[in-house]
Amino acid sequence: MSHSPFGHVIFSYTRAQAIADGVLVDVSGAANEIGFRHPVALTAGAWSECVAWSDADSQLQTTQDERGRLQDVLWLAKLAARNGQGSAVEFDVRRVPRDGHSRYPHRMRLRLVIGPGDAGEPVLTMMLLEED
Repeated sequence: MSHSPFGHVIFSYTRAQAIADGVLVDVSGAANEIGFRHPVALTAGAWSECVAWSDADSQLQTTQDERGRLQDVLWLAKLAARNGQGSAVEFDVRRVPRDGHSRYPHRMRLRLVIGPGDAGEPVLTMMLLEED
């Protein structure tokens, strides 16, 4: 019987649970189309700030769609990952904020982190700088 130096696990929250709960948004399918080889997710905050867009947003602000916004974020993340070093890299995204009136892009900085998934496999997570 092996003993952990930290004792028994009191609580664990898996990546799969975070995706099921909506804390993470799995974008692995779209990421795979762009060339990512590992699962990719965005935090709900990063999704809301940089990807989420509705028809109502287009009517109020400027015509865009979620798929295009997601592709922009993924391409920029891929370039950052290619040029980065270590397990985390920060990169800039220019996106129109969902505020009901903006029509022009504003800069938003995101962090891309590679770490172990639920079974120890490599997974990537994009998040706002204040998230971790």
